[in-house]
Amino acid sequence: MANVHGLKRPGQNLAQPAENDLNRGWMKAACGLGVLMATASLVACGGASAPSGAGAQKAEPPVLSLGREDVWVAGRNGSAATGPVLTGAIQAERRADLRAEVGSVVLRVQRDNGERVQRGELLVKLDDAAIRDTLLSAEEALRTAERSLEGAERTFQRLKSLQAQGMSSVQAMEDSEVRRNLAQSEQVAAKARVATARQQLERTEVRAPFEGVVASRKVSAGDTATMGKELVQVIDPASLRMEALVPAERVGELRVGQAVKVRVQGVDPAEREGRIRRIDSVAQPVSRQVAVVVDLVGTAGRGGLIAGLYAEGSVDVQAPQVLALPETALVRTGDQVAVWQLQGGTLKRQPVKLEPRDVRTGLFVVTQGLKAGDQVLRSPGSRPVEGQRYTVREG
Repeated sequence: MANVHGLKRPGQNLAQPAENDLNRGWMKAACGLGVLMATASLVACGGASAPSGAGAQKAEPPVLSLGREDVWVAGRNGSAATGPVLTGAIQAERRADLRAEVGSVVLRVQRDNGERVQRGELLVKLDDAAIRDTLLSAEEALRTAERSLEGAERTFQRLKSLQAQGMSSVQAMEDSEVRRNLAQSEQVAAKARVATARQQLERTEVRAPFEGVVASRKVSAGDTATMGKELVQVIDPASLRMEALVPAERVGELRVGQAVKVRVQGVDPAEREGRIRRIDSVAQPVSRQVAVVVDLVGTAGRGGLIAGLYAEGSVDVQAPQVLALPETALVRTGDQVAVWQLQGGTLKRQPVKLEPRDVRTGLFVVTQGLKAGDQVLRSPGSRPVEGQRYTVREG
């Protein structure tokens, strides 16, 4: 104010106005530099928008190009097998394990595995030298017993006649009768020994009990066959059937005469027609499963089969249409299961709930999360993205 009115206050230097103006210029320059530094700091820390901010946005995923084979339609592709599954093997109903009935040495084996045999045909011959000697001894003992019996019988008849004439005592006749009876007993025992020896001799020849095929040869020439040792097994291929087991809790669903689809591993065709012939009334003591016998229908049903092959059967029941998915369509994350659903041109991750795999179709039955007609990716392959767009090629 003093400067405005041209008055000078006491002690005031007239050179101060120029100095003040210079100080104010330095302050303005410093403020400008501070603003520039603050602006630079904001840009460096992301506080200010860069001119090229639009180019830094996340890129959209590519559009998926799908073929018809990449799409699975729920409700069109599967049906559930509601009947129980039978597991077992193909076995011959007529099979014989021929064993040695006498202890001897194997002289020769007439047939090998897989060869056909006729009923009564010689299969294995055992050494019979010792048995023949026993038979000769028994026959000689029988002839001696018969001669003794003839002499005892004549003596008894003579004493009986003399006693009737009063020329012999009753005691002598009774003693003669006792000797006659002892001779009869010795004759019977000798006949039994001869019969046993002849039977033993016959058992040195092991013959086929029916027409069939040698399934298993267990001995060779020179082997020692002890009594009870298995020599050869014969089966009848025309009597092949499926012998299976079923869990006890499912046996109530089975009935004699029910149709069964039998799948046999290692043969062509793998699937055969069968019918349940018998259901056991007692469960297995260890597994607690119930044995079931399934007849293969017709000669064609047994053609090309081999005893011992693994077989699996499913009861032929009416199978309702269900929502079913293959394993490849499922995306598992821990205990959670989801699918990628095709919905209005974009992909959607859809959680689902499943039942265990259907053993007959290999598909998983969906109980929740999808409805009939929903489309999902059959095999997602690389990880899709929620909301990713897609197109479906025609043809």
